[in-house]
Amino acid sequence: MPRPIILGVVGDSAAGKTTITRGLVRILGAEKVTHVCTDDYHRYDRKQRAELDITPLDPDCNYIDVMAQHLRHLRRGEPILKPVYNHHDGTFGPPVYIAPNDFTVVEGLLGYHTNDMRECYDVRVYLAPPEELRRKWKVSRDTSRRGYTTDKVLSELDRREPDSAAYIRPQEQDADIVISFTPAGDGGSEVLDAELVLRAELPHPDLSPFEGNGSKGIQVDDRENECHVGIPGDIEPERAAEIEEAIWERLHFATHLRSQRLGEYTIGNDLQRSESLALVQLLILYQLATAKAAIALGGESARTGEKQAPTNSQQQHEEEQQEKDRHLREGEAESEKDPEDEGAKEGATA
Repeated sequence: MPRPIILGVVGDSAAGKTTITRGLVRILGAEKVTHVCTDDYHRYDRKQRAELDITPLDPDCNYIDVMAQHLRHLRRGEPILKPVYNHHDGTFGPPVYIAPNDFTVVEGLLGYHTNDMRECYDVRVYLAPPEELRRKWKVSRDTSRRGYTTDKVLSELDRREPDSAAYIRPQEQDADIVISFTPAGDGGSEVLDAELVLRAELPHPDLSPFEGNGSKGIQVDDRENECHVGIPGDIEPERAAEIEEAIWERLHFATHLRSQRLGEYTIGNDLQRSESLALVQLLILYQLATAKAAIALGGESARTGEKQAPTNSQQQHEEEQQEKDRHLREGEAESEKDPEDEGAKEGATA
Protein backbone atom coordinates (compact mmCIF):
# COMPACT_ATOMS: atom_id res chain seq x y z
CA MET A 1 0.00 0.00 0.00
CA PRO A 2 1.41 3.45 -0.92
CA ARG A 3 2.39 5.60 2.03
CA PRO A 4 0.01 8.36 3.19
CA ILE A 5 0.26 11.93 1.93
CA ILE A 6 1.03 14.32 4.79
CA LEU A 7 -0.38 17.86 4.82
CA GLY A 8 0.71 20.36 7.45
CA VAL A 9 -1.40 23.38 8.39
CA VAL A 10 0.37 25.63 10.88
CA GLY A 11 -0.55 29.01 12.29
CA ASP A 12 -1.15 30.89 15.51
CA SER A 13 -4.19 30.26 17.67
CA ALA A 14 -7.46 31.12 15.85
CA ALA A 15 -5.68 31.70 12.52
CA GLY A 16 -8.29 29.66 10.64
CA LYS A 17 -6.58 26.24 10.58
CA THR A 18 -9.75 24.28 11.29
CA THR A 19 -11.74 26.15 8.63
CA ILE A 20 -9.16 25.25 5.99
CA THR A 21 -8.75 21.62 7.02
CA ARG A 22 -12.44 20.90 7.59
CA GLY A 23 -13.24 21.74 3.99
CA LEU A 24 -10.39 19.59 2.68
CA VAL A 25 -11.50 16.64 4.80
CA ARG A 26 -15.03 16.94 3.37
CA ILE A 27 -13.65 16.80 -0.17
CA LEU A 28 -11.14 14.00 0.37
CA GLY A 29 -13.63 11.97 2.40
CA ALA A 30 -13.48 11.67 6.19
CA GLU A 31 -12.92 7.91 5.91
CA LYS A 32 -9.72 8.54 3.92
CA VAL A 33 -8.20 11.18 6.19
CA THR A 34 -6.33 10.86 9.49
CA HIS A 35 -6.53 14.11 11.43
CA VAL A 36 -3.93 15.03 14.04
CA CYS A 37 -3.81 18.20 16.14
CA THR A 38 -0.40 19.01 17.61
CA ASP A 39 -2.09 20.78 20.55
CA ASP A 40 -2.58 17.27 21.93
CA TYR A 41 1.17 17.09 22.60
CA HIS A 42 1.17 19.74 25.32
CA ARG A 43 3.43 18.78 28.21
CA TYR A 44 1.39 20.61 30.86
CA ASP A 45 -2.34 21.07 31.40
CA ARG A 46 -3.90 24.53 31.78
CA LYS A 47 -3.49 24.66 35.57
CA GLN A 48 0.16 23.60 35.41
CA ARG A 49 0.90 26.20 32.71
CA ALA A 50 -0.51 28.91 34.94
CA GLU A 51 1.61 27.74 37.86
CA LEU A 52 4.74 27.58 35.72
CA ASP A 53 3.95 30.83 33.87
CA ILE A 54 4.51 29.18 30.49
CA THR A 55 2.38 29.38 27.35
CA PRO A 56 1.44 26.49 25.05
CA LEU A 57 3.32 28.28 22.27
CA ASP A 58 6.65 27.62 23.97
CA PRO A 59 8.32 24.45 22.61
CA ASP A 60 9.32 23.56 26.18
CA CYS A 61 5.61 23.27 26.96
CA ASN A 62 5.23 20.53 24.35
CA TYR A 63 6.57 17.03 23.68
CA ILE A 64 8.22 18.06 20.43
CA ASP A 65 10.26 14.84 20.23
CA VAL A 66 7.17 12.64 20.54
CA MET A 67 5.38 14.80 17.97
CA ALA A 68 8.24 14.24 15.49
CA GLN A 69 8.34 10.51 16.24
CA HIS A 70 4.60 10.16 15.61
CA LEU A 71 4.86 12.08 12.34
CA ARG A 72 7.54 9.65 11.15
CA HIS A 73 5.34 6.68 12.09
CA LEU A 74 2.35 8.11 10.21
CA ARG A 75 4.46 8.84 7.16
CA ARG A 76 5.57 5.19 7.10
CA GLY A 77 1.94 4.10 7.35
CA GLU A 78 2.26 2.98 10.97
CA PRO A 79 -0.36 3.60 13.70
CA ILE A 80 0.26 5.76 16.76
CA LEU A 81 -1.18 6.09 20.25
CA LYS A 82 -1.93 9.81 20.28
CA PRO A 83 -2.30 11.90 23.45
CA VAL A 84 -5.48 13.97 23.86
CA TYR A 85 -5.80 17.53 25.19
CA ASN A 86 -9.28 18.85 26.00
CA HIS A 87 -9.59 22.52 25.09
CA HIS A 88 -12.89 23.00 26.88
CA ASP A 89 -11.37 22.44 30.34
CA GLY A 90 -7.62 22.38 29.73
CA THR A 91 -7.06 18.79 30.91
CA PHE A 92 -5.76 15.62 29.29
CA GLY A 93 -7.94 12.71 28.27
CA PRO A 94 -6.98 9.08 27.60
CA PRO A 95 -4.82 8.51 24.50
CA VAL A 96 -6.47 7.30 21.31
CA TYR A 97 -5.31 4.78 18.72
CA ILE A 98 -4.80 6.46 15.34
CA ALA A 99 -4.38 4.44 12.15
CA PRO A 100 -3.06 6.13 9.00
CA ASN A 101 -5.25 6.55 5.93
CA ASP A 102 -4.64 7.78 2.40
CA PHE A 103 -4.11 11.32 3.70
CA THR A 104 -2.95 12.67 7.04
CA VAL A 105 -3.77 16.28 7.96
CA VAL A 106 -1.65 17.70 10.78
CA GLU A 107 -2.67 21.08 12.16
CA GLY A 108 -1.40 23.08 15.10
CA LEU A 109 0.99 25.65 16.49
CA LEU A 110 4.45 24.09 16.18
CA GLY A 111 4.21 21.62 13.32
CA TYR A 112 7.31 22.96 11.52
CA HIS A 113 9.43 23.67 14.59
CA THR A 114 12.21 21.17 13.84
CA ASN A 115 13.76 19.93 10.64
CA ASP A 116 12.81 16.33 11.53
CA MET A 117 9.17 17.40 11.57
CA ARG A 118 9.38 19.53 8.43
CA GLU A 119 10.79 16.64 6.40
CA CYS A 120 7.70 14.53 7.11
CA TYR A 121 5.31 16.73 5.11
CA ASP A 122 4.49 16.53 1.43
CA VAL A 123 2.74 19.92 1.56
CA ARG A 124 3.33 22.65 4.14
CA VAL A 125 0.74 25.43 4.59
CA TYR A 126 1.04 28.40 6.93
CA LEU A 127 -1.87 30.70 7.84
CA ALA A 128 -0.97 34.34 8.45
CA PRO A 129 -4.07 36.53 8.90
CA PRO A 130 -3.56 40.14 10.03
CA GLU A 131 -3.14 40.22 13.82
CA GLU A 132 -6.18 42.46 14.31
CA LEU A 133 -8.39 39.95 12.49
CA ARG A 134 -6.87 36.96 14.30
CA ARG A 135 -7.49 38.60 17.68
CA LYS A 136 -11.10 39.19 16.66
CA TRP A 137 -11.50 35.54 15.66
CA LYS A 138 -9.91 34.33 18.89
CA VAL A 139 -12.15 36.47 21.09
CA SER A 140 -15.22 35.22 19.23
CA ARG A 141 -14.17 31.56 19.44
CA ASP A 142 -12.88 31.45 23.02
CA THR A 143 -15.80 33.35 24.52
CA SER A 144 -18.44 31.30 22.70
CA ARG A 145 -16.85 27.84 22.88
CA ARG A 146 -14.27 27.77 25.65
CA GLY A 147 -15.87 29.75 28.44
CA TYR A 148 -13.49 32.72 28.56
CA THR A 149 -14.41 36.36 29.05
CA THR A 150 -13.34 38.93 26.47
CA ASP A 151 -10.92 40.57 28.93
CA LYS A 152 -9.35 37.20 29.73
CA VAL A 153 -8.83 36.38 26.04
CA LEU A 154 -7.26 39.77 25.29
CA SER A 155 -5.00 39.52 28.33
CA GLU A 156 -3.87 36.04 27.29
CA LEU A 157 -3.18 37.25 23.74
CA ASP A 158 -0.91 39.97 25.10
CA ARG A 159 0.87 37.47 27.36
CA ARG A 160 1.44 35.10 24.42
CA GLU A 161 2.72 37.72 22.00
CA PRO A 162 6.46 37.28 22.77
CA ASP A 163 6.16 33.52 22.18
CA SER A 164 4.14 34.08 19.00
CA ALA A 165 6.93 36.26 17.66
CA ALA A 166 9.68 33.88 18.81
CA TYR A 167 8.24 30.47 17.91
CA ILE A 168 5.09 30.62 15.75
CA ARG A 169 5.55 33.30 13.11
CA PRO A 170 9.10 32.23 12.11
CA GLN A 171 7.60 28.98 10.77
CA GLU A 172 6.09 30.95 7.89
CA GLN A 173 9.44 30.79 6.10
CA ASP A 174 9.22 26.98 5.95
CA ALA A 175 5.84 26.85 4.20
CA ASP A 176 5.16 25.99 0.56
CA ILE A 177 1.93 28.00 0.64
CA VAL A 178 1.32 31.03 2.86
CA ILE A 179 -2.31 32.11 3.15
CA SER A 180 -3.60 35.38 4.55
CA PHE A 181 -7.30 36.17 4.60
CA THR A 182 -7.85 39.90 4.94
CA PRO A 183 -10.98 42.07 5.18
CA ALA A 184 -12.08 43.23 1.74
CA GLY A 185 -12.23 46.90 0.80
CA ASP A 186 -12.61 49.24 3.75
CA GLY A 187 -12.84 46.34 6.20
CA GLY A 188 -16.54 46.83 6.86
CA SER A 189 -17.56 43.74 4.90
CA GLU A 190 -17.60 40.16 6.16
CA VAL A 191 -16.18 39.12 2.79
CA LEU A 192 -12.49 38.22 2.97
CA ASP A 193 -9.85 38.60 0.29
CA ALA A 194 -7.19 35.90 0.06
CA GLU A 195 -3.51 36.71 -0.37
CA LEU A 196 -1.22 33.77 -1.14
CA VAL A 197 2.49 33.19 -1.44
CA LEU A 198 3.21 30.11 -3.59
CA ARG A 199 6.83 29.07 -3.17
CA ALA A 200 8.90 27.31 -5.81
CA GLU A 201 9.59 24.22 -3.67
CA LEU A 202 6.39 22.79 -5.18
CA PRO A 203 5.09 23.17 -8.76
CA HIS A 204 1.90 25.25 -8.67
CA PRO A 205 -0.73 25.76 -11.39
CA ASP A 206 -0.05 28.76 -13.63
CA LEU A 207 -2.68 31.36 -12.74
CA SER A 208 -1.29 34.19 -14.87
CA PRO A 209 -3.77 33.63 -17.76
CA PHE A 210 -6.58 34.60 -15.37
CA GLU A 211 -5.03 37.81 -14.09
CA GLY A 212 -6.92 41.05 -14.42
CA ASN A 213 -10.62 41.67 -15.05
CA GLY A 214 -10.49 44.80 -12.90
CA SER A 215 -10.84 44.83 -9.12
CA LYS A 216 -12.82 41.57 -9.21
CA GLY A 217 -10.13 39.53 -10.94
CA ILE A 218 -7.09 37.85 -9.42
CA GLN A 219 -3.69 39.52 -9.27
CA VAL A 220 -0.50 37.55 -9.94
CA ASP A 221 2.99 38.83 -9.14
CA ASP A 222 5.88 36.51 -9.98
CA ARG A 223 8.95 37.14 -7.83
CA GLU A 224 12.19 35.30 -7.22
CA ASN A 225 11.37 31.74 -6.08
CA GLU A 226 7.76 32.59 -5.24
CA CYS A 227 4.52 33.82 -6.73
CA HIS A 228 2.15 36.23 -4.94
CA VAL A 229 -1.53 35.81 -5.77
CA GLY A 230 -4.40 38.03 -4.70
CA ILE A 231 -7.95 36.69 -4.85
CA PRO A 232 -10.71 39.23 -4.08
CA GLY A 233 -13.43 38.02 -1.79
CA ASP A 234 -16.03 39.38 -4.19
CA ILE A 235 -14.50 37.77 -7.27
CA GLU A 236 -17.21 37.18 -9.84
CA PRO A 237 -18.52 33.61 -9.57
CA GLU A 238 -18.12 33.10 -13.32
CA ARG A 239 -14.46 34.14 -13.13
CA ALA A 240 -13.85 31.89 -10.11
CA ALA A 241 -15.53 28.98 -11.92
CA GLU A 242 -13.27 29.53 -14.93
CA ILE A 243 -10.15 29.30 -12.73
CA GLU A 244 -11.48 26.24 -10.91
CA GLU A 245 -12.21 24.53 -14.23
CA ALA A 246 -8.65 25.12 -15.43
CA ILE A 247 -7.22 23.60 -12.26
CA TRP A 248 -9.57 20.62 -12.44
CA GLU A 249 -8.44 20.02 -16.02
CA ARG A 250 -4.92 19.57 -14.68
CA LEU A 251 -6.40 17.18 -12.10
CA HIS A 252 -8.04 15.00 -14.75
CA PHE A 253 -6.76 11.94 -12.89
CA ALA A 254 -8.62 12.99 -9.71
CA THR A 255 -12.09 13.88 -11.00
CA HIS A 256 -13.58 11.69 -8.26
CA LEU A 257 -12.64 14.44 -5.81
CA ARG A 258 -14.63 17.08 -7.63
CA SER A 259 -17.27 18.61 -5.41
CA GLN A 260 -19.36 21.73 -4.98
CA ARG A 261 -18.49 21.83 -1.29
CA LEU A 262 -15.23 23.70 -1.70
CA GLY A 263 -15.40 27.08 0.01
CA GLU A 264 -18.15 26.15 2.46
CA TYR A 265 -18.05 27.46 6.02
CA THR A 266 -20.54 28.12 8.77
CA ILE A 267 -21.50 31.20 10.76
CA GLY A 268 -23.57 29.96 13.66
CA ASN A 269 -25.92 27.47 12.05
CA ASP A 270 -25.85 29.12 8.63
CA LEU A 271 -23.89 27.49 5.81
CA GLN A 272 -21.98 30.04 3.72
CA ARG A 273 -19.75 29.83 0.64
CA SER A 274 -16.68 31.89 -0.20
CA GLU A 275 -15.23 31.89 -3.72
CA SER A 276 -11.82 32.97 -2.42
CA LEU A 277 -11.81 30.18 0.18
CA ALA A 278 -12.85 27.66 -2.51
CA LEU A 279 -9.90 28.63 -4.73
CA VAL A 280 -7.47 28.45 -1.81
CA GLN A 281 -8.69 24.99 -0.84
CA LEU A 282 -8.49 23.83 -4.47
CA LEU A 283 -4.86 24.98 -4.75
CA ILE A 284 -4.02 22.88 -1.68
CA LEU A 285 -6.05 19.96 -3.00
CA TYR A 286 -4.09 20.18 -6.26
CA GLN A 287 -0.84 19.55 -4.35
CA LEU A 288 -2.31 16.66 -2.36
CA ALA A 289 -3.77 14.95 -5.41
CA THR A 290 -0.62 15.29 -7.53
CA ALA A 291 1.53 13.97 -4.68
CA LYS A 292 -0.82 11.01 -4.25
CA ALA A 293 -0.68 10.22 -7.97
CA ALA A 294 3.12 10.39 -8.06
CA ILE A 295 3.48 7.96 -5.15
CA ALA A 296 0.84 5.60 -6.55
CA LEU A 297 2.96 5.36 -9.71
CA GLY A 298 6.00 4.37 -7.68
CA GLY A 299 7.63 7.79 -7.53
CA GLU A 300 7.76 10.45 -4.84
CA SER A 301 6.01 13.73 -4.22
CA ALA A 302 7.61 16.92 -5.54
CA ARG A 303 8.99 17.86 -2.14
CA THR A 304 10.19 14.48 -0.86
CA GLY A 305 11.47 13.54 -4.29
CA GLU A 306 14.14 16.21 -4.01
CA LYS A 307 17.69 15.01 -3.42
CA GLN A 308 18.42 15.11 0.28
CA ALA A 309 21.58 16.74 1.59
CA PRO A 310 24.12 14.02 2.40
CA THR A 311 24.96 13.31 6.01
CA ASN A 312 28.51 13.59 7.31
CA SER A 313 28.98 9.85 6.99
CA GLN A 314 27.70 9.94 3.41
CA GLN A 315 30.05 12.79 2.58
CA GLN A 316 32.98 10.95 4.12
CA HIS A 317 32.13 7.79 2.16
CA GLU A 318 31.87 9.78 -1.08
CA GLU A 319 35.19 11.51 -0.46
CA GLU A 320 36.89 8.17 0.26
CA GLN A 321 35.42 6.67 -2.90
CA GLN A 322 36.59 9.66 -4.94
CA GLU A 323 40.09 9.26 -3.51
CA LYS A 324 40.10 5.54 -4.41
CA ASP A 325 38.94 6.35 -7.93
CA ARG A 326 41.70 8.91 -8.30
CA HIS A 327 44.39 6.44 -7.23
CA LEU A 328 42.94 3.84 -9.58
CA ARG A 329 43.05 6.23 -12.51
CA GLU A 330 46.65 7.17 -11.67
CA GLY A 331 47.60 3.46 -11.54
CA GLU A 332 45.98 2.81 -14.91
CA ALA A 333 47.80 5.79 -16.38
CA GLU A 334 51.14 4.41 -15.18
CA SER A 335 50.50 0.99 -16.69
CA GLU A 336 49.54 2.50 -20.05
CA LYS A 337 52.80 4.45 -20.52
CA ASP A 338 54.77 3.72 -23.77
CA PRO A 339 57.25 0.81 -23.19
CA GLU A 340 59.84 2.51 -25.42
CA ASP A 341 59.76 5.56 -23.16
CA GLU A 342 60.31 3.33 -20.17
CA GLY A 343 63.21 1.57 -21.89
CA ALA A 344 64.80 4.89 -22.80
CA LYS A 345 64.62 5.96 -19.18
CA GLU A 346 66.21 2.70 -18.03
CA GLY A 347 69.01 3.09 -20.62
CA ALA A 348 69.71 6.62 -19.53
CA THR A 349 69.90 5.49 -15.94
CA ALA A 350 72.34 2.68 -16.82
